[in-house]
Amino acid sequence: MSEKNDLLALYRKCTRLPLGQAIFSRLFARKAPYFASIRPRVVELRPNFCEVRFAKRRRVENHIGTVHVIAICNALEMAMGGLAEASIPKHLRWIPKGMQVNYTAKANSNIRATAETRAEDWKPGDLAVTVKAFREDGTTVVEGVILLYVSEKPSN
Repeated sequence: MSEKNDLLALYRKCTRLPLGQAIFSRLFARKAPYFASIRPRVVELRPNFCEVRFAKRRRVENHIGTVHVIAICNALEMAMGGLAEASIPKHLRWIPKGMQVNYTAKANSNIRATAETRAEDWKPGDLAVTVKAFREDGTTVVEGVILLYVSEKPSN
């Protein structure tokens, strides 16, 4: 990716600062304010990969005291959005079409959410972004795909 990517440039600039991940995460969460509801932290952002973490706390728990899957899906969507903005070629645009996830284990700790694609996947049409969420012990608690529709940007 030879062209300058604004989101990656901001991430690299922020992460050179003390508390840089927190600063970047707050700025990025402002793109879709609902992301802030889980107090996310983007800990890694590069083309075709993004990792977001958030803490298990009362605000994101369900009735049985585990992390609510909607909070996890929020983190997965944020990871996908970061990945998409950091990866998509300048002549393309994207929009989410859907999300399919499977709950594979109880989420009883802090959460690490990842989104991943391959560089060659970025072409017009449907693109399935692989998403996973993990407990602190490495157990996968949610896995699935977020389907994007990728199209050419209109020429102005």
